[in-house]
Amino acid sequence: MQKFVIIVAGGSGTRMNSAVPKQFLDLKGKPVLLHTLQRFIDAIPEIKIVLVLPTAYKSDWETLCKKFNFTYPVQLADGGETRFHSVKSGLALVPEGAVVGVHDAARPLVSLTTITTTYQLAEEKGNASPCIPQNESIREVTADNNRAVDRSKYFIIQTPQCFQSTLLKKAFLQEYTPAFTDDASVLEAMGEKINLVEGNRENIKITTQHDMLIAEALMGR
Repeated sequence: MQKFVIIVAGGSGTRMNSAVPKQFLDLKGKPVLLHTLQRFIDAIPEIKIVLVLPTAYKSDWETLCKKFNFTYPVQLADGGETRFHSVKSGLALVPEGAVVGVHDAARPLVSLTTITTTYQLAEEKGNASPCIPQNESIREVTADNNRAVDRSKYFIIQTPQCFQSTLLKKAFLQEYTPAFTDDASVLEAMGEKINLVEGNRENIKITTQHDMLIAEALMGR
């Protein structure tokens, strides 16, 4: 099956307190976004890339490609009001009968193993989402109380979340709801079981300046 990845790059830099969107920030001499794209190219050399960008940032993308001599073919799709609408825009460029991953542009430290194993399981079983165990004590907070819960029952979900494209395109015909916090939740709302696969703990999502420091440290190892 053909392999596609939809890279969702809709960040504005607000939580980073930066005028530059987080996906374009410099990380070890190269924009975060290029590090992310390279991970998928290295893991699956034949992968077809769909990059979802706000229209206002398309000129920045063109400038970036020229500056860093990035020539790998990439299809651009317009970002939407929410992640759901952005992914739906990218899906329009993905054919039926493929395996498609959806990945956050701000996750440049995803491992090649996480990528390949997630795509493989999705091809076999229809979908797959990488996850890591929760290693902190956690509590459930209600309006007037809170209580300890069994952390062994909870996992942190990462990307890429991978799917057989025919299934995912059907799922995205549903009406949007705020309960769709990621792509797996969209498929789950259609009655599909979500398959989990081991992720890698370094696969953090860069959201704040602190995250950038962690990413730099991890890449410098």
